[in-house]
Amino acid sequence: MSHLRSSGRWARGLVALTVTAASTLAAVTAVAGPAAAAGHRKPATTADKPKLGDACASTDLGTRHPFIKTTEVSPTITHFKGWYVTQGTTGSQTISTNTQTTISVSVGLNGNVQGSFAVDTLGMVGASLGLNVQVNYSSTSSVSNSITWSFFQPGYYGLYKGTKKVTGTYGSLNCNRVRQGDGSYALKWVEGPDSGSYTTYTTVEEGAVRCEDKVPANSIMAKAQSLLDCGSATATAKHPAGPVPSAKAEAAKAGHEAESAAKAEKSVKATGSPAPATRAALDCRSGAYRIDVPGKPLNWSAPLLANDGIRLRQSTIFSAHLDNWFLCNVTENNGVLEASLKNWGNGGCATIPADIANLEQAYLTTANCGEDDLQRFYIYRDVPGSSKIGVQNKYTGSMMGHDRYADGELIRQYSSGRQDGTGTYTLTGV
Repeated sequence: MSHLRSSGRWARGLVALTVTAASTLAAVTAVAGPAAAAGHRKPATTADKPKLGDACASTDLGTRHPFIKTTEVSPTITHFKGWYVTQGTTGSQTISTNTQTTISVSVGLNGNVQGSFAVDTLGMVGASLGLNVQVNYSSTSSVSNSITWSFFQPGYYGLYKGTKKVTGTYGSLNCNRVRQGDGSYALKWVEGPDSGSYTTYTTVEEGAVRCEDKVPANSIMAKAQSLLDCGSATATAKHPAGPVPSAKAEAAKAGHEAESAAKAEKSVKATGSPAPATRAALDCRSGAYRIDVPGKPLNWSAPLLANDGIRLRQSTIFSAHLDNWFLCNVTENNGVLEASLKNWGNGGCATIPADIANLEQAYLTTANCGEDDLQRFYIYRDVPGSSKIGVQNKYTGSMMGHDRYADGELIRQYSSGRQDGTGTYTLTGV
């Protein structure tokens, strides 16, 4: 391959390809454990993150942490162009490639990777695989499609840009009461009911490859070589200098268009919301509750005005039951309660507004009660004898909390919760 040069990039690229191809083979079936963010984030040790079954404290009830369930790494060509170089047309050329595949970074609902939970998830993926992956929102569609390359020999070339697409699934660790063998309870990190999938990618590399070149198996370069129709009449035919029509490249392009359509549909789901709620009769438990800040006089109070949110307020004789909540349609799974929170004062159910549900720090409000996961909440409880709880929205997976302790402060969602304990409340019977 000494016939290829591109401002010194080829020598560096070959070393990188040899190393990364081996790591890709090892990583395809890897199952990752807790780790830290890669790239510009300082790698964490296993001591930095809780593990399943570790002890937790009541201040952790309103927090959660990601863990990686599965990972898959696949070399992917993002831009490609078949190109004939004939005698007399060698030398440096700038060639515009065609987009083959677009990869967009996403974690669960947050296609734009908002919040610390999404960033931590991607960081753990990168650290577990030993790869520098994108930990913030980006897309390969923003990469320039132009490649400048020096050709020293005539031939049939594939000009490409590519990366390693990294996909998989994640879960979350939440703090909750666990019944032990002797019948007592303890607070431990358990696998929460929410989980999802992620997509990210490594550094984009570019290059040129011919059919006769020997390249590392399962590498980005090998993936590009497969688009050249090697062994076909196209590869051996006489052809003027310039672009080459490739059946495989066209098929890849069609695949890209289908993938783009799927991405667009996923984007609508990420930025939009579930179908509008249908009104439904709720089966509410007898007795109402206040959701208080532990040891403080302020508690959750439903809004009086439309488009306002649930805020911290002090209960008075004029509260008109806006600070009282019913637990409705309650279920329990592995010690975690799931319920709708219906307000006694205005009759609405606590919810995250659909149009901002994908945003970090979206505020909590009330709406007409219905069959809607935005109105369903997981409630994590302290050991019996304590009324401390953490509250998590079922649809978004985010934990409820407040930015500061102050009268009128909005209750908001935080993807990882409030690590200072301000997402822990008490459920106090009225």
